[in-house]
Amino acid sequence: MDETQQLLLWRWSTVVQLTSLAMVSAFFALLAHANPRPGLRWWARAWTANLVALAATTVYWMAQSDAAFPFVAATYVAGKTVFTALLAQGAWSIVRPGNRLFTTRSLAIAVVVYAVTAAIFLRDITAVGIGQHSLIGVLMIALAVALWRSGADGVTWLIGGIAVRGVLALAEAGAYLLQWQRPWRDAAAALVEPAATFLATSSSFDTGAEWLIVLGSVLAVSERGRRALEASHHRLEVAQDVLRLLADRDPLTGSINRRALRDIFNEVQTSGAMLLFFDLDGFKQINDEHGHAAGDDCLRIFANALTESFRPDDKVVRYGGDEFLVIARGLDAEAARTRIEDLTERVKRNAGPIWCGFSVGISELEPGGEPDVALQIADQNMYKAKSRVR
Repeated sequence: MDETQQLLLWRWSTVVQLTSLAMVSAFFALLAHANPRPGLRWWARAWTANLVALAATTVYWMAQSDAAFPFVAATYVAGKTVFTALLAQGAWSIVRPGNRLFTTRSLAIAVVVYAVTAAIFLRDITAVGIGQHSLIGVLMIALAVALWRSGADGVTWLIGGIAVRGVLALAEAGAYLLQWQRPWRDAAAALVEPAATFLATSSSFDTGAEWLIVLGSVLAVSERGRRALEASHHRLEVAQDVLRLLADRDPLTGSINRRALRDIFNEVQTSGAMLLFFDLDGFKQINDEHGHAAGDDCLRIFANALTESFRPDDKVVRYGGDEFLVIARGLDAEAARTRIEDLTERVKRNAGPIWCGFSVGISELEPGGEPDVALQIADQNMYKAKSRVR
């Protein structure tokens, strides 16, 4: 392939890459606007810088002005370096949220110094190609290794795209090096012609690698979005459980609230349960003579004694006011009486100067029976017991 054909091929592949970069830049700009994640913002700026770098070289090839070469070289190396740096920053913000590899100020200073140095010392395309592609290759491969070592999930395609782009950059630097060595006709002379052809088509290869990076970036963001959504859903479920627990618990005694009674009955209806309906004796008199604080203390003492006297799986419900209901699955009448006696002793030990006496009515909910009927019977039996106490 002669030099004219190589030049035409280079221009064609460059135009293809320029068009591709314009599409990618617009895509990331819109994506970052719709989804304001730090990684997307960095990537939108990165691809814009890459587009500027390639546009500068395209304008140079169209104008063919040697006087403008230092400016073009400075713009190209600055754009490519900023692209690589911001690409790395965006990727790092995905795997290490909140962390930054550098400050904007430090990056700006480094890029300006590097661009000015390149404009002064890199006097031709070959020198720029060797220097800039070597830098891009080293940085890209270092970034791919860092992302791989981070152990982050969902960045496999991103790592692959960055690694491929880094290898291509090093290959392009080697091809430029062969062009630079061409006058010496050394042992690598046989590779000069293939290297020139590779450089003429390298923009097409770069485009493919960059689209792989785009794919990896989108997949990484999607994975992070999915994980964030799952975490948010989990936090919402935990919050709902806490709210449900608060709603189903009496704040004064810590017993189950009456609103949870229907769910409890649904649980025990098939197996049956023993119902024990408690009512404190003379509770109104306690409030009238000793104050509501003393009444609250009496309720807490009685609820704690109930919880301690019955089994952990038995449900202690504050039915309303000074009424409590215990729903005990698998408890027979004899065992129920034993626990009531234990409850009486506990209340005596903890009541202090104010006696928190109680009456209790018992009924049995048969398997498949009607909970409301069993509850009504327990309530009636409790009132019978209270009448006997009076």
